[in-house]
Amino acid sequence: MLRAPHKSLHFGFSRFSTRKRFPNSRARLPLFSSNPAQDSVQYPLFKALSIEFSAVCGARKQREKGYNRLTVSDSADRNPPAVSRKRPAAVSIRDVAARAGVSIATVSRAVNRIPTVDPELAERVWKAVEEVGYLPNTQARALVSGRSRMLGLIVSEITNPFFPELVQEFENLAVAQGYEVFIGSTSYEPARTESLIHRMLQRNVDGVAVMTFGIEEELVKKLVESEFPLVFVDAGPDMPNIRVLKVNYGEGIRQAVQHLAALGHRSIAFISGPLRLRSAIARRDAFLKSMAELGLTVPTAHMVEGNHAMEGGRAATEQLLTLAELPTAVVCSNDMTAIGALHALFRTAHQVPREISLVGFDDIHLAQFMLPPLTTIQMSCQELAAAAIEALRAGIEPGHPKARQTEWPIPTRLVVRQSTAFPRGTLPAVMAQKSENRS
Repeated sequence: MLRAPHKSLHFGFSRFSTRKRFPNSRARLPLFSSNPAQDSVQYPLFKALSIEFSAVCGARKQREKGYNRLTVSDSADRNPPAVSRKRPAAVSIRDVAARAGVSIATVSRAVNRIPTVDPELAERVWKAVEEVGYLPNTQARALVSGRSRMLGLIVSEITNPFFPELVQEFENLAVAQGYEVFIGSTSYEPARTESLIHRMLQRNVDGVAVMTFGIEEELVKKLVESEFPLVFVDAGPDMPNIRVLKVNYGEGIRQAVQHLAALGHRSIAFISGPLRLRSAIARRDAFLKSMAELGLTVPTAHMVEGNHAMEGGRAATEQLLTLAELPTAVVCSNDMTAIGALHALFRTAHQVPREISLVGFDDIHLAQFMLPPLTTIQMSCQELAAAAIEALRAGIEPGHPKARQTEWPIPTRLVVRQSTAFPRGTLPAVMAQKSENRS
């Protein structure tokens, strides 16, 4: 007689009824004999039912008795070996030292970027670090060296594209030099600035770059110890370990005014930033000085205060449009203001640059993609970030070659694009218009 191929799933049973074992089941199976082979012939469904029933019973017994009655082959098929979740052994500083062929102390000094380490040895150490996949423990390093290798960066806001670009450059350079960055924005709120400084000090940052172009110096002076390394833009509080990035606003603004004057403009307006900010005052004064150097006067109505935002630039331009005699050119305190002015002029009959020339300040990435592309005064984010990090390291690292330096000059320069042209009504402008019409 044929025997059902039950493999190890066959459980021998005699005169068993599902009704007895499972009283809630509606299935009524015949009582089987103790001869499985005979049952498989008499009842064609026996094979399938037996396998199914055996699987149910086996699962239950497995839970009750803690063992599996499947054969080895079936167990391997149905229960593949679990993937080990055990973490691999961590690579230690000893592994790096062995790979580089140097002492553990040399690895420690190289990883902590101690300047006295021989450059050739340092290169071998960093090559070994990369080969073995060593990840230094920053907390342990901080305990040993007394430094967290973390720099703080405070900016005014993140809605102005200039500051995200500055943050990106700062972080790129800091990470390349072995530092991490703690970043925060103040939104020009003193309470938020105070909270941010407290959090940075709690994180034990090695130094902070306050790149707000604002008036937070006195607040910082109250909160920070006198020897703590700090970097400011334009000016800082009278404290020992302070370094300042001196932006030469006059250089770029003078170039812009001379560029407009060379085109023939004599009536030039200026939209400033909020005059509670020292940087806004410095840019306004640089504009007035540059105009005076050329013997040009600026009517009071041509000096309008904005807020360094697009909305402020639009509102200030709308104010200029109410004048009986419009200026032929407008210089703005930043690019966001210039973009707002461009929008306000777009809604009128005054085209840029045919009717009014427009100049911005900062040279954000977006400036070159405006229509028309914006002529602007460039203050390089990369140069600012590089100077800020170098100044911080000069105050943090013993023996730094520029430890005695207290000021870092930041240049500005004019970038001429297509938002400036000859003044309306002048002969060059008329000739340019005729040439444009013919083409």
